[in-house]
Amino acid sequence: MITFDEFKKIEMKVGQIISAIPVEGSEKLLKLEVDFGEDKTRTVVSGIAGHVELNDFIGSQKVFITNLEPRSIMGIESQAMILAGKDGQGLALIVPTRELPIGTLLS
Repeated sequence: MITFDEFKKIEMKVGQIISAIPVEGSEKLLKLEVDFGEDKTRTVVSGIAGHVELNDFIGSQKVFITNLEPRSIMGIESQAMILAGKDGQGLALIVPTRELPIGTLLS
């Protein structure tokens, strides 16, 4: 269990997928460029390659944790984490129920 104060430290924002390309040498990883309404886009590496249709995915809004320490995945610095759940039917990405301004902070 974590306290409510600890939970409040987690920064979740709406980001718009600008691009998504497969990571060379991996069947699972995609390198995403995501717009959070900041000065520049962020790179996010995620193991969702077999779970998204790129044509529909690019341009869509998703929910991310944006205040994790950057992490190197296959030599690429990942600067956020996309939120998803998985069950017997596959992966489900977390999305707002309606379009929100890019960078909207979720609570």
